[in-house]
Amino acid sequence: MSDEKMQDQNENLNEEYTEETEESCALNPEECKALICPACTTYREAEDIRIRSLAEMENFKKRLQKEKDEQMAYAAESVLADLLPTLDNLDLALQYGSKNEACKDTIMGVEMTKKLLLDAVKKHGLEPVGAVGEPFNPEFHEAIAQADHDEIPAGHLTAVMQKGYVLKGRLLRSAKVTVCKTQSAASNIDTTV
Repeated sequence: MSDEKMQDQNENLNEEYTEETEESCALNPEECKALICPACTTYREAEDIRIRSLAEMENFKKRLQKEKDEQMAYAAESVLADLLPTLDNLDLALQYGSKNEACKDTIMGVEMTKKLLLDAVKKHGLEPVGAVGEPFNPEFHEAIAQADHDEIPAGHLTAVMQKGYVLKGRLLRSAKVTVCKTQSAASNIDTTV
């Protein structure tokens, strides 16, 4: 409907309404609805616009809530990422300190510190990824070498050089691993990484 026709129609409707009718409409919304012609195209267009606007507003609210929830879930991501080298150093201290009998008490303290730190970051959704013997998964593991191993099946991890971490299902850092290859498949696999 053109703007000119709509203006003419609105002017005609305005002329028909008296001041009394307008006052009663302001006081009684049901009477106002009864005065509007449901078959009128202007009414249908306005109702369509109103319904679309309401739907758009609901979608906007849902989008905002989703973004807020995501921000809350991953707000600690940068802080937890900064703690990963600390966890790595604690692992190295445990790995190399356990070889020296004189460091036995110190190693126990480092183990307790590591456990407390891991418990704290687990409360925020941080989980370690990569353990010897688990199947290689390119989503969570970064293969840096291949090796033969008699006890571990092909395609499984033989060593973990650096643990990976997942924050609430999102990969924060991939694990750097060595993957097992079999003797029979050694000629078919390219060992350059």
